[in-house]
Amino acid sequence: MVFAHGFGCDQGMWRHVAPAFEDTHRVVLFDHVGAGGSDLSAWDPVRYSRLDGYAEDVLEILEALDGPPVVFVGHSVSAMIGLLAAAGRPELFDRLVLVGPSPRYIDDEGYRGGFSAAEIEELLETMDGNYLGWSQYIAPVIMGVPQRPELGQELTNSFCRADPAIARHFARTTFLSDNRADLERVTTPALVVQCRDDVIAPQEVGEYVHAHLKGSDLVLLDATGHCPNLSAPGLLVDAMKSYVRAA
Repeated sequence: MVFAHGFGCDQGMWRHVAPAFEDTHRVVLFDHVGAGGSDLSAWDPVRYSRLDGYAEDVLEILEALDGPPVVFVGHSVSAMIGLLAAAGRPELFDRLVLVGPSPRYIDDEGYRGGFSAAEIEELLETMDGNYLGWSQYIAPVIMGVPQRPELGQELTNSFCRADPAIARHFARTTFLSDNRADLERVTTPALVVQCRDDVIAPQEVGEYVHAHLKGSDLVLLDATGHCPNLSAPGLLVDAMKSYVRAA
């Protein structure tokens, strides 16, 4: 079981979830290039200008593991990264668990992504002008549990630990991506996990992903925010275990 973190995070964000599967799976955690303990010298602005570059990294990791097909668990943008990887090399994947996925963050005709083009451009401009200030403001909003300010602070600290230049580049790659057409290419069974109130990936987005992924299941967690791996890990673990057991 391979866990992939979202934007501004690192593998530590899975510390309340991954241990629950250590008795039944070989658990593998990693940091995307530019995050956590990764080798910053490996970062390439051209390779990582598209999510496909991150998907290629995932495939390299799976090839290095040289084991059976994996259950890939991707949070936020890593859900799309996992989908791209699975579309390219389906034989390496047994199941996908997509936590808060979004194939497109910007609204389009007949599609609600959650943001207007102007809102995304303003978000990116604010990041460019004051990344630390942006992190301190947006992280608690993304976490979505104001009654637990320590979680918002943890996400803020995670954002602030990232290299600002790489983080800004990753944000553009993430928020300007449109992978809706890629959903039809995926044949791997998938579980779409959606929180009932998520400012980054509204419920309609989870329903869209489910509708366009053949053979997928959708679970709506009774949780708020975009990071149930921190704010509601028990609910996430339960949903994942039910899905894996049913395989």
